[in-house]
Amino acid sequence: MSSPMQNPVPPAVQPPVVQYAPPRHRRRSFAGPVVLIILGIVFLLGNLHMLSWMRLGTLFAHYWPALLILWGVIKLVEYQQAQRDGVPARGIGVGGFFLVILIVVFGLMATQASRFNWGEIRDNMNIDDSDLDNLFGQTYNFDDHLEQDVPANATSLRINDDHGAVRISAANDNKITVVVRKRVGAESQNDADKYNKQAVPAITSLGNVIILDAHTQASGDHSVQSDLDISIPRKMEVHITSRRGDVSVIGRDAEVEINSQHGDVSVEDVIGNVKLHLEKSSAKVEQITGDVHIDGRLNEVSVADVKGSAQFDGEFQESVKLGHITKNVAFKSSRTEMEFSRIDGDLNLDSDDLRADQLFGPVRLTTRSKEIRLEDVSGDVRLQDEHGGIELSMRSLGNVQIDSRNGDIHLSVPDKAGFHVDARTRDGEIQSDFPEIKIDSNEHEAKASGTVGNGASHVVLNNEHDGIEIRKASTRASVAPPTPPATPANPAKPPRSLPPPKVKVEPTEN
Repeated sequence: MSSPMQNPVPPAVQPPVVQYAPPRHRRRSFAGPVVLIILGIVFLLGNLHMLSWMRLGTLFAHYWPALLILWGVIKLVEYQQAQRDGVPARGIGVGGFFLVILIVVFGLMATQASRFNWGEIRDNMNIDDSDLDNLFGQTYNFDDHLEQDVPANATSLRINDDHGAVRISAANDNKITVVVRKRVGAESQNDADKYNKQAVPAITSLGNVIILDAHTQASGDHSVQSDLDISIPRKMEVHITSRRGDVSVIGRDAEVEINSQHGDVSVEDVIGNVKLHLEKSSAKVEQITGDVHIDGRLNEVSVADVKGSAQFDGEFQESVKLGHITKNVAFKSSRTEMEFSRIDGDLNLDSDDLRADQLFGPVRLTTRSKEIRLEDVSGDVRLQDEHGGIELSMRSLGNVQIDSRNGDIHLSVPDKAGFHVDARTRDGEIQSDFPEIKIDSNEHEAKASGTVGNGASHVVLNNEHDGIEIRKASTRASVAPPTPPATPANPAKPPRSLPPPKVKVEPTEN
């Protein structure tokens, strides 16, 4: 038997003491503070007028991807710092994710917006540069004065003014005088002074041509408007190019040519030809001893008192008014073609109606969707219209042909006119004041033919889906009965031996 001393109990084993290092916290991201600093600097520069808001917008539209690059660099630096510190790196986070999305969305929108032709959009919406100046800066005014003698060989003046009104009048001496009224949009007076010095009008000579350039584009994208009041000898030709601004020429004994966009053009008292090439502009031309030629896309046109011919080619958005044009008139647009030898009265043309009086033929008119009314017309007439009524009153009857569709035809001829008529209508009726014209009608078609008087003129009328009326001019004039004379207070009684005369009243037709 063994003793207790031979099998001693081993002492208890103590577990090793583990010491933990204190936790190391991840560093806070400094991307947010960097973004705030950048935004603060940008808005500070804007408020101090060191950068215009439009300029800041342009910079953002071109360089917004640099913000994403900066954001990525910051996150990469934070990741490397976290690796050195032995702590997990911070991710983008929900806030950072939405910030990146906002930068991308607004950046793409700004880039697309910068590619728009804002000048054209502004012109189409009729927004003046002064409106933009009020939003993104201030307007500063400057005046200037140019004057020099006209060289002996100079016969023509060419004017280039990209933005501003141009007014030309006749001078009493042999000088060219220019009064400049300039408006500059800028963030400060110093900027305005700088832009003003860059956009200085200049007069140069090239052979027999004097060139006046307003230099409004010399200051780049900054808004400069130069209004020019010019006086030159009356016998000098004038050629004007203007992109935006009204143009006025009064008193010339030579040719006038104007290229204008987005402005009202007025030409008056010219002995010579007038040529206007206009875009989204209006024109008023009066007292011209020469020919007039107007083309382009126009709003309102008014031409009167022209001793020569007049020609119109283009698109006319609102109205055309003509009066007292001595020679041939030719008009052509996508919807209406018209020509006649002269007009002693007035003509008004708009999108729905054409009204004219005292036209001299041969008259040629082709149009659609217009109500036509021509009065006191002399000579041959050829009319075509769709979806509109036609009223034609002849003063001196020539050969007439009218073709209409979906609109009534009303023809009025002098009482003693001689003509032969051939008329036909489908789905309509024919009416006549002349017993010589025989009418044959059935359920779907009506025809009329006959000779009145000597039959010297030939009248052909064709209509689809509406009626035809052939009236005597005196009959149509008598539709509205004359106002009877006022009865005197004590009328004298006729003698008994002379009974009052009997008045025969003929019936009238409408």
